[in-house]
Amino acid sequence: MTTRVTLISPARSESSEEFRFDDGRPLSAAGLRSVREARTAAGALLAAAVRTAVSPSPRCAQTAEELGIAAAGPADERLSGCAMGRWRGLTLEEVGAAEPEGVARWLSDPGGAPHGGESVEQLCARAEDWLTELAEEQGRVLAVVEPDVVRAMVVCALGAPARGLWRVDVAPLTVTELSGRSGRWNLRAGTALTAG
Repeated sequence: MTTRVTLISPARSESSEEFRFDDGRPLSAAGLRSVREARTAAGALLAAAVRTAVSPSPRCAQTAEELGIAAAGPADERLSGCAMGRWRGLTLEEVGAAEPEGVARWLSDPGGAPHGGESVEQLCARAEDWLTELAEEQGRVLAVVEPDVVRAMVVCALGAPARGLWRVDVAPLTVTELSGRSGRWNLRAGTALTAG
């Protein structure tokens, strides 16, 4: 039997509008409007789901709440965004000015964590762990997760190296679907979550 995983990226937050490494800020006014407009479309996805999950970040929790999606049980830390250590809350421009070598290493070495947080390889490993667990189940899973978690799951589903994470763009409020069995996944990416 096939497992189908539908990943919804969160609406825009105040941090994402400022291009900051997420620091737990809530959805922006524009993000709230967008997510409320998408509630009907999310309802159809939710009706088909046998299990739901939500990243523990405020913007994912708020997006899920606005879409009418409740997490089944406590938040799964494997669905957290990449831990950015001392860069959390800063813009890439700020970090680049203060630590240009660190940014270069972070973007080129998937095992590096110059910010003192988590490496891209570690992020991909925990995403793969979550997907492996789901492959043993059957039915549809609906999850609201951070964009970097979507990227990591796409990389894992395709069997791509962790450095491929930077080649995956994830827009706010988009749907990425994975379907598979026995650890083999297929990908349907970037569908807009819209009311129509």
